[in-house]
Parts: sequence; structure tokens; C-alpha cells
Amino acid sequence: MITQEVSSPKVQVNRVGLTRSDYRGLPSTLCQGCGHNAIANQIISAMFELDVVPEKVVKFSGIGCSSKSPTYFLNRSFGFNGLHGRMPSLALGALFADTSLKGIGVSGDGDTASIGMGQFKHLVRRNLPMVYIVENNGVYGLTKGQFSATAEKGLTLKRQGTNPYMPVDICLEALVANATFVARSFAGDPKQVKEILKAAFSHRGIAVIDIISPCVTFHNQENSLHSYAWGKDHEMPLHDITFVPPREEIYIEDFEPGTVREVQLHDGSTIMLKKLDHDYDPTDLFAALRVLEEAKQNNWLITGIIYVNPDAPTMFDAYNLPEEPLNRLSQDRLRPPQDTLEQLNRVFGV
Repeated sequence: MITQEVSSPKVQVNRVGLTRSDYRGLPSTLCQGCGHNAIANQIISAMFELDVVPEKVVKFSGIGCSSKSPTYFLNRSFGFNGLHGRMPSLALGALFADTSLKGIGVSGDGDTASIGMGQFKHLVRRNLPMVYIVENNGVYGLTKGQFSATAEKGLTLKRQGTNPYMPVDICLEALVANATFVARSFAGDPKQVKEILKAAFSHRGIAVIDIISPCVTFHNQENSLHSYAWGKDHEMPLHDITFVPPREEIYIEDFEPGTVREVQLHDGSTIMLKKLDHDYDPTDLFAALRVLEEAKQNNWLITGIIYVNPDAPTMFDAYNLPEEPLNRLSQDRLRPPQDTLEQLNRVFGV
């Protein structure tokens, strides 16, 4: 008998010794073709390419189809599935207690733009260091397709009638709440989604990413702003995005001649933005507001990094926190000494 030895394909390992499989989650139970699955796949790719240790990441979500997504990536990371619209306060408490962790929150247009709007705005204004992803499909898919707050005015859906209300713009709400990183992407553009995720994860502050994620079951009409067909026909990228980690030499491959804007983040990594049709500066807040209004007036799906401020202080900078995480401190270190309390009582007459 002649046996032939078959060599198995070499499995790629990143700098922390992990394969891409180490970043996967459980099999998805969402509808086949759902944009949320595409986003989960790009989170897996981004974390693998960034050499992230999964145990140093904590995942958060609220309620809705989008809030099931954390189950489908980073199976080795700890996660919290909270109440509807209450993911921000859950994330704030956990990340404030352990500042050594990096947070990824996955929400939806209902979870953020309706019941969770207040919590979203307060989390953004505090500039909590975390990635906040809104998987935006314009409907309540988990409850069979009612209009969400981001559905466009005049949209008609089966059994729902016609939407009479103006939509909430997630990116605009983030900007006016002083977010330090705001981006929009489209689940049908996986390369851009991945590069934005990598830049957001390296940003020191709140990174809000509004991702148009079509619901193939309840909201995928060709004339709908949240459909695959409309997104592909109307997407207008502000720039080509390349994320360069701090340890790598900056090298832009396959870029045509043109203007390149470099934005350096606090850890030394760099976002390379190649100008396309727009002469656009993503560090200019007023330009960001203007481009969103222009997109609304012209019925464009503007995608890319809309605004970034890499130098803004975070919530952690506002407090005199020890290097050791608060949840690792013993009780005697958390409570002031008795003589200090007595002194304060004397000073304030308590």
C-alpha cells in the first residue's frame, strides 16, 4: 500500500499566539443574510488583526436583534446582556471598576435611539473609553418589524402603514453630545467596517459607529434607506481608510495618487484617510455637522470616519483613579481611614 502524506494548510497565528478561530463566538441564530452577522464577522477579523487578548475585552448589549450579536464573537470574553436601553450605564459601571479592560457595546436603533437615547447621550458626553456600535436597520425586527426611531419619514412597510415622523440621526446625536469619535458604515462594505472598527478600538474615548445593517426579513425594500440595494447604490465614502498599528511602518498599498490625511491616535497608531470626492477634515467638528446635513439634503449614505478628536480627556482622566482597578482593591483601601473621617466631621461640623 502506498500512502501519501497530505500536508494541512498552515493556520495563521497573530502576535499573541491566537488564531482567528479564537475570536469567534457561537453559531448565529439570526436570519440568514442579516447585516448583524456581517458586522460580527468583521469584529472577529479586526480583533484578530489587532492582536487583542479576548480576556481583556468585555462585551455589553441591551435588548433587540442587535443585542444578540455579542454571542457571535469573542467567545472567550465576558459579556453582559442588560435591560432595554440600559446598556450604557451597565458599561460605565463595569469599565469604571476595571479601567484595564476595553469595552465593546452593541446596540440597535431602538435600543439606542428610542428607549435608550438618554443613557446614550450621557455616556457620550462623559467620553467613556469604549466602542459603541449601533446596528441600525430602521425596524424592531425582534418584535416583527415596527418602525424604529431611525426609519425615514414616508416609509411604508407591510402591516405597519406609513411612517409620519422624521428620523433620528445617530451620528448627529453623537456629535452634538460631544463624542470624540463618530463614524458611519454599511454592513455591505466589510472592508470599511473592519478598518473603522480597528481605528475605533484604538481610540482613547467613546467611539460611536452607526452601521446601516439591513433587516432581510422585515425591512429590505429597494427604496428603503436601510436596505442592501439602496445602500450599495447610494453609499458615498468620505475617504479610503487604512489603519496602521504603532509597531508597523506606515505604508499605503494600492492607493492612487491623491491627498492623504493622517490622524495619529494616543497609542501611536495612525488612521490614514485618502481623499476621494470630498476635501474633508475629520478633525473639524463643524465640517462633520455640515457633511451630515449635506448628506441628508442630497439623500446620500455618507460613510467613513466623520469626526475624531484623539486628544480629548476621557472620563477616567476626570478622577484620581489608582493604577490598580477599583474592583481589585480591598475594603480597607476603598474606605477612608477613620482619622480622616473624624477630621472631615470636625471641619464640616457633621
